[in-house]
Parts: sequence; C-alpha cells; structure tokens
Amino acid sequence: MSDAGGRDWEDSPERLYVITGGRSGSSVPATLDLVTLIMARSGPKPGMQPEHAAIIRLCDAPLSVAEISAYTGLPVSVVTVLIGDLLADNRVVARAPVPPARLPDRALIEAVIDGLQRL
Repeated sequence: MSDAGGRDWEDSPERLYVITGGRSGSSVPATLDLVTLIMARSGPKPGMQPEHAAIIRLCDAPLSVAEISAYTGLPVSVVTVLIGDLLADNRVVARAPVPPARLPDRALIEAVIDGLQRL
C-alpha cells in the first residue's frame, strides 16, 4: 500500500516510528551490539506485536542482532528497541558471543618451532 507521497508503507519512517512507539533506545539497561546473541525463552503469545512475535520465532536457536535485523528487514536501531522490550518482558535472553580464542605469545610459538626443528 502506497501513501500519498508515493512511498511504500513498509519502507516508511512513519512505520518504524509506530513499531517502536517513537522510542529510539532500549527500555532495559542492556548493551546490545551487532554480535550479541538472542535466544527465545518461549514461543510468541497471542496479541503480541507482530514484530516481537517474528523475533521470537526467529530466535529458536541463537541469532545475532545483525542476523535478526537482516531476517526481519528492520534497521538495527529498531531491532534493538524491540529486543529491549522482549528482554524487559523476560521473553528472550541476550548473551555476548563466545570470545575468540587468544593466541599464545609469538615468542612462545617461535620457541616451539625452533625446538621441533632441532628434533
């Protein structure tokens, strides 16, 4: 459905404003970045906002905030507001991704290589 300006409602800033209730930040003090993993605690409940329900359905397995944004077609800023709502309602769990393994010191690696070469 197009509005009088010829834009599609699905892509309009007004729709995003309605989805978030005009909020630009999360309602809970959670730090969400693009790689924060989100996991649903249970399925969507009847009467839930469609975007909230879509996020819950997507997050049966852990998904990053960036992936949720891509799958829903919503900007990351909107997704973080919606995830904040779901966190406040205890509908999802957020956790930092598994940290990358730390590599050993370069000098140690070189010492091991030197030792192996002497064998």
